[in-house]
Amino acid sequence: MTSIDNFAKELVKELQRFSNYVAEEVEASAKKVSKQAVQQLKASSPTGDYAGSGSYAKGWRVKKVGNNYTIHNATNYQLTHLLENGHVNRDGLRTPAHPHIEKIEKQAIRDFERELNSL
Repeated sequence: MTSIDNFAKELVKELQRFSNYVAEEVEASAKKVSKQAVQQLKASSPTGDYAGSGSYAKGWRVKKVGNNYTIHNATNYQLTHLLENGHVNRDGLRTPAHPHIEKIEKQAIRDFERELNSL
């Protein structure tokens, strides 16, 4: 009976070790992909002709919340929706959309899935 008990203990130990390895690799992949996405957002974000120009593009950050990584604009968060989708001005004219978030989001998802499949 002791050999079966030892086998069970060793199996549990190896499964726990493998589980920890996978969790660490997923964490590293998520961090890597989110940092790449932030760099891409900084490069592709529109810059305007107003005072403080470029602060929107420089404002992209990664924040770790629990086990998740959240990408957000820390300086001009209120502009993300307006720039991505366009909006109506006070004079009734429309400001054109500058889609720059969605394509990078989709690319980051594909990159993360590719990283996970390579584990």
